[in-house]
Amino acid sequence: MTHAEDENWIQSPSINDLHDEGVIQNFRDGIGKKAFILTPSFPFVFIGKVAEVIEDYVLLDTQVTTIGELENRNWFIHVHSIETYYIETKGLPRIPKLMEDF
Repeated sequence: MTHAEDENWIQSPSINDLHDEGVIQNFRDGIGKKAFILTPSFPFVFIGKVAEVIEDYVLLDTQVTTIGELENRNWFIHVHSIETYYIETKGLPRIPKLMEDF
């Protein structure tokens, strides 16, 4: 008998489901805060304010990316495509301002 056939088998969320829910909740808690997001695919880096979380997408009011033409607009970023992130939190280091010219 397999687990799927066993009536007493309790199906629990996978570690991936728990991870995704944790990331989604972090971004929900970070709405209105500045965030740094790194993705494994182009344009790789996003810095901006978390505007909204819709299901498993983060809407980021992007101020900085690796490509200037892609800045100052809203980006929907799927949670699965986020490699790493940092959301500014009171009492912790701030995300530095990146400047082209001094």
